[in-house]
Amino acid sequence: MPNYRRPHIPAQTYFITQVTYQRQPWLCSNIGRTALRAALVHVRQNYPFSIDAFVLLPDHFHTLWTLPEGDSNFSMRMLLIKRFVTKYYGHQLGLDAAISRSREKRKERNLWQRRFWEHLIRDEVDFANHCNYIHYNPVRHKLCESPQQWTFSSIHRFIQQEIYPLDWGGGGEVQLASDIWDV
Repeated sequence: MPNYRRPHIPAQTYFITQVTYQRQPWLCSNIGRTALRAALVHVRQNYPFSIDAFVLLPDHFHTLWTLPEGDSNFSMRMLLIKRFVTKYYGHQLGLDAAISRSREKRKERNLWQRRFWEHLIRDEVDFANHCNYIHYNPVRHKLCESPQQWTFSSIHRFIQQEIYPLDWGGGGEVQLASDIWDV
């Protein structure tokens, strides 16, 4: 097994992608949204972080988190979020994906992929590129024709705060950086 090392730099912003187990499309269901929202609220009480951008798709989500001074443990936050959803909402979701022996041995359920993708944001341009990627992602997955049509996105806050114009991404003119990992 590779010895993968994540960057752990306090008070930084991280782009994170988490995918469901076997890409099961449960995240946008009423229970899925309620579970993830409750988990985020619960975890942020003891491990605060700001959610700078977010998009929820049926089988994965992308987010930008900024951690507080002296704290770099985004992995613990992700672990606790996944654990909370699994513990308090897993049975309500009623997923029927078979669990492998490896997952059974580790007492893992069938909600989440074991690992998640993370990227340390380098600068303001990198931050803007990842915001664009997050907000345009539902269009790229052909879930809607314009980012504004997708309900489960922070694009609505960005438009309200006049960070994006009202018609951002509606004409297909969004240029996404080529070095952003693709899910």
